Amino acid sequence: MNVWRAAADLARRGASGALATVARTRGSTPVPAGVKMLVGPSGRLVGTVGGGCVEADVIRAGLEAQQAGEPAIVTHTLNADLAGDLGLSCGGTVDVFVEPLVPDAAYIRVLEAAAGAESGLVTTATDWHDGPEKSFAALPESAAPADSATLTQDRRFVIERLAPAPRVVVFGAGHVGAAIARAAHAAGFRIVLVDDRPEFADPERFPDIIVCAGAVDEALARYPLRPADAVVIATRGHREDALIVERVAPSAAGYVGLLGSRRKKLVVTKGLAAAGVSREALERVRVPVGLEIGAVTPEEIAVSVVAELIGWRRKKEQGARSRT
Repeated sequence: MNVWRAAADLARRGASGALATVARTRGSTPVPAGVKMLVGPSGRLVGTVGGGCVEADVIRAGLEAQQAGEPAIVTHTLNADLAGDLGLSCGGTVDVFVEPLVPDAAYIRVLEAAAGAESGLVTTATDWHDGPEKSFAALPESAAPADSATLTQDRRFVIERLAPAPRVVVFGAGHVGAAIARAAHAAGFRIVLVDDRPEFADPERFPDIIVCAGAVDEALARYPLRPADAVVIATRGHREDALIVERVAPSAAGYVGLLGSRRKKLVVTKGLAAAGVSREALERVRVPVGLEIGAVTPEEIAVSVVAELIGWRRKKEQGARSRT
């Protein structure tokens, strides 16, 4: 669920709630800056800021902020015992900005803008004595390599950079492809599911996923591959797989995975190499796709594939943060 949209809905109804954002971290902490949690009268509704004592304190602060009508900054230091409880190797400090949801039209517009944007900049004042101060500005995707938040040095503003989740193009809407698409969507990826069979590429089967009924060339024309994209190939046969690998292996996609065995990789890559596809392009195709967990069922295979996609995504985000 989109935490921004859920917050906007609560604020529009005038319901009690608060929005918590990890605004700054130092040392080892359970979550990075930028993650959010929506709090209601009964506690956490959407998202998380790390669980354990941190989350309990933030929920309490959220309820207090709602009653007072004023935001607050909760600073939590993870000592060695607490760090151990959270599975951390060492302690750290986290600053969480907690803001009450208010039925203010301008405030709600910012929440809605953030909910519908793929990228942007949200700036929120930490002092609301003169009313809530929150703004949204659009940004090009390249300016926001990963979701993040910053508490300014003077602690007067929380600045959040919103970035689109990586897109995963799944070729094949059969049992396994469908399971991978649904699992990747649940993990927060944007999905394009492609199949040349209209009865499989049926939007009614996938109400929350973009579905493309067509051949590989048509799909790539509509959705050109970029370095931030991943491709998973799970079609019904070697011929279709080979055709798609031929098109996507040399592409700009940052991740290309093919469902199948190592023997399948040898068969497919041998034929494509003979057809002129470069060795460098073929070597970056991950076959078999997914982590080796002994997966058998479509759902188990989906877990292994999405786990590998998550690892790829987080490494990219960590690299982007280290360069900023």
